[in-house]
Amino acid sequence: MKKMTCLQLGGACDKVFEANSFEEIAELSKQHGTEMFKVGDAAHLEAMNKMRALMHEQEKMRQWFADKKLEFENLPDS
Repeated sequence: MKKMTCLQLGGACDKVFEANSFEEIAELSKQHGTEMFKVGDAAHLEAMNKMRALMHEQEKMRQWFADKKLEFENLPDS
């Protein structure tokens, strides 16, 4: 198991996610983002808008994703 925070994954808080793969941790982050969207959390909505803008630039988004995956893979197991 490895840990990353919402902030490390482009979010807005220190919530910790634990998973065995980057894909799993990305899904946990996505679920958290959905929850924060539903409650209208301003900080998370701002972070989502930044990610949405990044998604419009495919190469930058691919690079961001690759960098985060590498960051995850280099984390120690907890």
